[in-house]
Amino acid sequence: MTRSISPRTVELVKATVPALEAHGLDIVHEMYARLFQNPDIRALFNQSNQGPSDAQPRALTGAILAYASNIENIAALAPAVERIAQKHVGLQILPEHYPHVADALLGAISHVLGDSATEEVLAAWGEAYWFLADILIAREKRIYDQQASAEGGWSGWRDFRIVEVIPESSVIRSFILHPVDGGPVMAHKAGQYLTFWFEIPGHPPVKRNYSISSAVDGKGYRISVKREPMGLASGWLHEQPAGTVLKVAAPAGEFVLADQPQRPVVLLSGGVGLTPMVAMLETLVAQNAQVPVHYIHGTHDRNTHAMRDHVRGLAAGRDDIRITDFHQTPLPGEAAGRDYDMEGLITEEWLLENTPSAQADYYICGPRPFLRAAVLALSLAGVASDRIHYEFFGPADELLAA
Repeated sequence: MTRSISPRTVELVKATVPALEAHGLDIVHEMYARLFQNPDIRALFNQSNQGPSDAQPRALTGAILAYASNIENIAALAPAVERIAQKHVGLQILPEHYPHVADALLGAISHVLGDSATEEVLAAWGEAYWFLADILIAREKRIYDQQASAEGGWSGWRDFRIVEVIPESSVIRSFILHPVDGGPVMAHKAGQYLTFWFEIPGHPPVKRNYSISSAVDGKGYRISVKREPMGLASGWLHEQPAGTVLKVAAPAGEFVLADQPQRPVVLLSGGVGLTPMVAMLETLVAQNAQVPVHYIHGTHDRNTHAMRDHVRGLAAGRDDIRITDFHQTPLPGEAAGRDYDMEGLITEEWLLENTPSAQADYYICGPRPFLRAAVLALSLAGVASDRIHYEFFGPADELLAA
């Protein structure tokens, strides 16, 4: 049963908003320092987001501040709660992990705020934490149950074998994955991701999310991964041959294509952000969706342009599917109309002039600057928020504010 939250707690938590604005990041850093003293808890987190960029701490700081500001109106946070629940499921967060976070958070608030963190304030934050935690635990249980009961579904980590490695560009490789047990796999929704548990020699266990880049086939999944500079996980994965076995959690994620699209669909991607878009395009083709589809992709040049021929093949003979490729800096010898359609960056003006912004659903994925610019441009142009859907590779901190 979900706990209730008292009016006095609402009052006290909202009163701490100025302190959170001033010291929230310090509180989160202290919280993580306390959490990571436990190696089992530390292993639950993607440590690449704890680096110099402060991506995860900043994202959590923003989330805590948003919760404190909207604690009397939790419905306003429903999309964020769903995003968090889906991420937790991918990482296999369980109810028994929540008390560790509660202890670390309350200890951090007390440590950073000092005398301002009275017993009454700490009690209020404890009540507020468990009110939200119970909502998340209940939602996560439903997702876990759905995964386990689905045809081809599973709980926890399942062994998958890489059966094929496909070079897609100078920086991206696709990996075709089939379950070692030979059984079927659950049908994912186009746009969802898989979470992987990598055991890299000389390092603690590493967890990463990679979008599924294929439509449902019942036999396995395809992921398409960019080798990031200094990327521990992506660098290791790019060196793995066919036959390597990986630990994989069931598909998760709330960034998904509508089951039966009723409006025009615009798929907009930058760089490796094409991965969920290719899955969506394959799905729309397989379903013979009766809506116009615009696929727009931006990348540096021909060498970094992954899956171009595959995407063009999907659209071949389809008057209702329009493909537009942007190359930011074409290489010598590249030709417009052959290797790409437009030179330079995807601009706000081009996007609004060449897509049905008054009717379309926009699905967007790419690097932080690309995503921020696209979401902001569409929002300012009057595209309703319920028609702007996006996936962010990493903690969506300031992007959520946009």
